[in-house]
Amino acid sequence: MAMLHELKGPFSSFVDVENGTIAREIFSDEAIYQMELERIFARAWNFMCHESQIPKTGDFFQTYIGEESVIATRDKTGALQVLLNSCRHRGNAVCRAESGNTRSFLCTYHGWTYDLEGKLIGVPGFKDFYKECLDKAKWGLVKAAKVASYKGFVFATMDPEAPELEDFLGEVGRMSLDLVAGQGKLVAVEGIQKNIIGTNWKLAVDNLFDWYHGEMSHASAMMAGVMADPNGGPLSKEAREAILAPNNHRIILGDYGHAIGGPRLTPEFWETFEAGQIKQQGVARGQRDESWRKRPEVLADLGEIGRDVRGHPNIFPNMWIANNGQICMRMPKGHDKTELWWFTFVPEEYTEEERKARIAGANHAFGPAGLLEQDDGENWDQSTRGTRGVVARRYPLNFQMNVGQGRVTRPENGPSYIDGPMNETAQMWTWRAWAEWMDAEDWAALQNNHTRAPQDGEFV
Repeated sequence: MAMLHELKGPFSSFVDVENGTIAREIFSDEAIYQMELERIFARAWNFMCHESQIPKTGDFFQTYIGEESVIATRDKTGALQVLLNSCRHRGNAVCRAESGNTRSFLCTYHGWTYDLEGKLIGVPGFKDFYKECLDKAKWGLVKAAKVASYKGFVFATMDPEAPELEDFLGEVGRMSLDLVAGQGKLVAVEGIQKNIIGTNWKLAVDNLFDWYHGEMSHASAMMAGVMADPNGGPLSKEAREAILAPNNHRIILGDYGHAIGGPRLTPEFWETFEAGQIKQQGVARGQRDESWRKRPEVLADLGEIGRDVRGHPNIFPNMWIANNGQICMRMPKGHDKTELWWFTFVPEEYTEEERKARIAGANHAFGPAGLLEQDDGENWDQSTRGTRGVVARRYPLNFQMNVGQGRVTRPENGPSYIDGPMNETAQMWTWRAWAEWMDAEDWAALQNNHTRAPQDGEFV
């Protein structure tokens, strides 16, 4: 059966970069979704876990690449492994636990057993039933084509043609992770918050760049004190405006769809900071300690451009790095369902009071108990429903806010960035990249044809 894109043209026809519009069907068409699993998730580098979650031999963490369960683990040599969680005999899962420590993975259907490298080491009846004719070397678990770690963050790709991790991340992907790793030696909080929302995964990704919705969508959350003033009570109007910074945003654009978008720390902020007039309260939900950005080793990674980033990075396709020590994976579970996984990280040097405060702040902002996420989830659900209708699909979605009006600055040593008012530039950059991933037959085509980060003086 012909796929939808073959009937209507290339995927780039769904994304009108010049006019800033997106076809609605990309958020609710099953055929498109199935191709995303193949052309995006099955060949991208996907975040697996943090090394602090699997520090020892035999430690494992079960996660997903697209809709396929995989196991991130450490083998007997200490090397990182990522294995498809599917027995080669009948496809049953060989790991049911979310995390733990083991010496091997056992299929509970017929007892086939695999070691930490995925090798098949045990087959009941191997001598009597198989007459020792089964070539166990050929029937190990399917392994990720490449596994690598950057600053403790473990990634894997199932495509052997994918570039190396650091090349895939590029300067913007690396900066995104540096913005978390620079806060200190990170330790993942045990337990991942998970909840399913009736939305297409891409709408959840789109939201992380969207600071336009804050005043409207999160008004009740702010009134309830989710971002409480350090002196008690809800944030003032001035404080809310300082958080949203509508006229002081920084957008950073990288290869393969990686981007950072949102408020920036202005020269005026740093002048006040240096003068000691900003009371740093790293444990308060309404304020964040920014002093770590000034450490020499952090500045060496971020540079002045990254130092001032306070917005949200997304490592394409679905890794949101929030600016409160959390990371969210938008896990696709169908064209109209997304499972959100929230990881919380705490610097090892935090006091117990600071640790508890960061975790409490994270729980109240995002995740199943997060007031902000509850607001967002309602919007995403309704937005997904609004992309299904026969009549609705005749009309595209609007992403025109300041698109095409942002002048790019690109220094000799640093990424392309745009400073200006609130905008939807990062969203359009993501949609352009999405179409390029979907149109590319393989990694070679993607590498040759994807849009590079814009150069100095261009308008995006």
